[in-house]
Amino acid sequence: MLTDEIKIKYIGGPTGLFEAGGLRFLTDPTFDNAGSNYKTQIYTLHKLSGPKISPNDLGNIDFVLLSHDHHFDNLDNSGRMMLAKAGKVYSTTAGAERLGNNAVGLKNWERINIPTKDGRILHVTGTPARHGPADGDRGPVTGFVLNFKNEDEAVYISGDTVWYEGVAEVANRFNIKIAVLFMGAAVVKEVGIQHLTMTAEEAILAAQCFAGAKIVPLHFEGWGHFSESYKEIQSSFEKAGILERLYWLN
Repeated sequence: MLTDEIKIKYIGGPTGLFEAGGLRFLTDPTFDNAGSNYKTQIYTLHKLSGPKISPNDLGNIDFVLLSHDHHFDNLDNSGRMMLAKAGKVYSTTAGAERLGNNAVGLKNWERINIPTKDGRILHVTGTPARHGPADGDRGPVTGFVLNFKNEDEAVYISGDTVWYEGVAEVANRFNIKIAVLFMGAAVVKEVGIQHLTMTAEEAILAAQCFAGAKIVPLHFEGWGHFSESYKEIQSSFEKAGILERLYWLN
């Protein structure tokens, strides 16, 4: 089973190194140094901590799961440079058009079949995501589900999304045993007071929906616009009586 053999290493922010079936892939590459600032016409994002692993020490990357390409906290300058080194980059259809080259866009529920190095087939499915309130337009985002062909158990990677019916539908369609949730309750005050990624309370709703799944927080620290951190997440899961289902990456 994928959930029995998958290995995940924490790099920082939304970036994790996943290994399964002899394949190695990254989520949302961010490798710039701490103290980097990213100015747009509306707001400036501040990076507070750098990666735990240097991109030079990563080795070969077979593919990248990029939730979206248009925000620096999900794809910073060094991360963007790494994309050309990956075999394929899976992202939104709009993002793939902008990136070109080795980028492939996935629509909601569209599935890609990837041969693994041990002779199996890994399914990668695009999933719905909503980057903030329903009346706000933060651009298209995608999540991902991973599972091996003819195997039921699956891994879910949410991307930047709040809890809403699109995420709940993932639970209806897949037997999720590991849910990697982008949390931190991101708030960029210049664009509004609403949170743009999952709060700890929303992650608990997700945990209730993904019955029995391990909940793995990602993208909850390292940037100045997060309003919740390890402390709030840990405390909320403890109060909800499901702390044993919360798994922090090494």
